[in-house]
Amino acid sequence: MSISMAISLLFSLLFLNISISSAASNPTYQSLLQCLSQSINPSQNVSTILFSNTNPSYASVLQAYIRNARFNTSSTPKPVIIITPLEESHVSAAVICSQKVGFQLKIRSGGHDYEGLSYVSDKPFFVLDMFNLRSISIDMTDESAWVETGATLGELYYNIWEKSNVHGFPAGLCPTVGVGGHLSGAGYGTLMRKYGLSSDYIVDAKIVNVDGKILDRKAMGEDLFWAIRGGGAASFGVVLAYKVKLVRVPETVTVFRLERLLADNATDIASKWQSIAPTTDENLFTRMLLQPVTRNRQRTMRVTVNGLYLGNADGVAALLSKDFPELGLKNENCTEMRWIDSVLWWANFDAGTPPTALLDRNVNDADFLKRKSDYVQTPISKNGLESLWQKMVELGNVGLACNAYGGRMDEIDDKETPFPHRKGNLYKIQYSVNWNEPGNETEMNRTSQAKALHEFMTQFVSKNPRRAYLNYRDIDIGVAENWSYEEGKVYGESYFAGNYERLVDVKTAVDPNNFFRNEQSIPPRTK
Repeated sequence: MSISMAISLLFSLLFLNISISSAASNPTYQSLLQCLSQSINPSQNVSTILFSNTNPSYASVLQAYIRNARFNTSSTPKPVIIITPLEESHVSAAVICSQKVGFQLKIRSGGHDYEGLSYVSDKPFFVLDMFNLRSISIDMTDESAWVETGATLGELYYNIWEKSNVHGFPAGLCPTVGVGGHLSGAGYGTLMRKYGLSSDYIVDAKIVNVDGKILDRKAMGEDLFWAIRGGGAASFGVVLAYKVKLVRVPETVTVFRLERLLADNATDIASKWQSIAPTTDENLFTRMLLQPVTRNRQRTMRVTVNGLYLGNADGVAALLSKDFPELGLKNENCTEMRWIDSVLWWANFDAGTPPTALLDRNVNDADFLKRKSDYVQTPISKNGLESLWQKMVELGNVGLACNAYGGRMDEIDDKETPFPHRKGNLYKIQYSVNWNEPGNETEMNRTSQAKALHEFMTQFVSKNPRRAYLNYRDIDIGVAENWSYEEGKVYGESYFAGNYERLVDVKTAVDPNNFFRNEQSIPPRTK
């Protein structure tokens, strides 16, 4: 061994010894370690799943699943301990022991929580990070899959593709999103108009309740099973896995992307899209992107329509030449491919990228970002759109992603799951602003722009309550400080409309002392 290697090893051992001794002197760590050791198989070294802030791996474990750089700063409140379970029994023990030690437990799956509520708090807290619990078991005999909640959507799509070219699952576009948060908050994607939401295909689940017991659908009962399919499971327990039904997709699907500027017929396209996109053939999903851009040193607007058609190029070109001639879609604008390749296309991978790319968890890749949401139930007039263009160009940085509803979404009752935004909604808007420069000044500028555009849109969107999508978490709507029914109602009715009342009833029954909580969780009536 060289001298330099010996010195390096010596420093590593020294650092490790300091870390161990620091952890040993931390009474919270010791209390949690002792409790977990008594609850978990004695042959397992419990310390391997615990990361205190003195552990040399603490920072990398915490940062690995922070997908919003706003919450990865030196001033961001950090968990006292991160618990990384390897087995279901570890989750049960973590729930029991966190209560005994007296700490709030935040539950993280993929880390795409837009407001960081799964790993940030201004009160002392632990994080239960599910990333190790990521097994996926596909059963083609009944076209189903058991998916642990630490798995990503990309991993789920890949595992389905390995078994079948004609099966898919109606979930999100970003492969690194965690299954746990996505499905518990409803989840949607390009198959929404054909099949509905991710949560519409959950047929069973395993959850750890506040007593540390592992319950399946039969044991938990239909009320709790209803709540964790769109109501945000982190209010009720820790979901270990979901059993989902797969859906059929054709061997060949078609994608397209068309862009127009205001100098072309962008306003006409945006106007017509609002009525056609929710009413056209359910095999066609489109997303319209509205973005301020600079062309020839002039600020203008770009309207982009991205589409997925469950069929061939001839079919979608014929459909839209009849329904939406203003768009001008031709066969040459379309690309035919397998469904799994359309998943990669929507995630902005280069053409020809192999499906194995969906397995990449893209560690430590995060922008600074802010998101908000709205629902549109009446088309915005051309005059309204022109005023919107003016406002967006004036603000400069915020884009809108408009996702067409209709089809299957109109057929499912709004009380079937906690997700209430069904019939009567033409499309959902996601407000989107990203930036790369750290610092309060830029953050204030960008988040203020998002708020200003959201305020401007009040005249065009749903009212009483103004609706929002839980998975586009937005603390501007309201936060709980005391978790009272009235506090929760402010954001609860935006996310869940009339289903808020039933969610409160479920919460009161399964977690009356409100152990499972975050800044926008469902409160029990007793609080």
